Amino acid sequence: PSPNMSGKKVLLVCTSASKWGKDQDKDSGAWYEEVACPYYVFKDAGLSVVIASPLGGPIPIDAGSKADAFMTDYTRKFDADADALAVLSSSTKLSDVDAATFDAVYLAGGHATYTDFPDNKELIAIVETLYNAGKVVAADCHGPVGLVNCKKADGTPLVSGLNVTGFLDTEEQAVGLDPVKCDVLPFSLQQKFTELGGNFQAGADWSSNAVSAGKLITGQNPQSSEQVAQAMLTALA
Repeated sequence: PSPNMSGKKVLLVCTSASKWGKDQDKDSGAWYEEVACPYYVFKDAGLSVVIASPLGGPIPIDAGSKADAFMTDYTRKFDADADALAVLSSSTKLSDVDAATFDAVYLAGGHATYTDFPDNKELIAIVETLYNAGKVVAADCHGPVGLVNCKKADGTPLVSGLNVTGFLDTEEQAVGLDPVKCDVLPFSLQQKFTELGGNFQAGADWSSNAVSAGKLITGQNPQSSEQVAQAMLTALA
């Protein structure tokens, strides 16, 4: 553990939803790698980690993210870690979180975040409190949908004028979703960030891409989770 991380706390926010889409008929949950990898990167650095969610209690994990092709050293370690699994099954409710006691917040992805992140008043308040206090705000893959209604202290969109990224339209197409018609997707993250005045930075599909804009750090996809977590450590140092 790093001595300068001692006493610092990070809030790892996951979705409580297991369904998503315009008709709420698609199965999802939190994307395992985007929970497991940052959890261990933070813990190994000496940070205190609290996992939270809109409803509190057990975090649903997207079954697709447990497929062999998507399992990683971090998810396998998490799977075998009784303490980590206990934390995941008893997450703190966002309304019980005192944002002022945290040094950073990280929003994990999974399509289910569309269900309970964008309009969540508690999540918006936590993000705005930390960002406007000069603390670290980060989100990966679909986690950034939780930033779309957040504002800077001057009332402008949080992402306006900042370099940001998130799950690409081309990546949505690769998993069979239409970011133009948006018949299942509530909105395209890439288009929404652009509309809000963000400088969207697209990397190659399915390759690690973490973008830092001061204390705001965003990642493009599950492959970016470790890079996002490491960028957070840099910003916290």
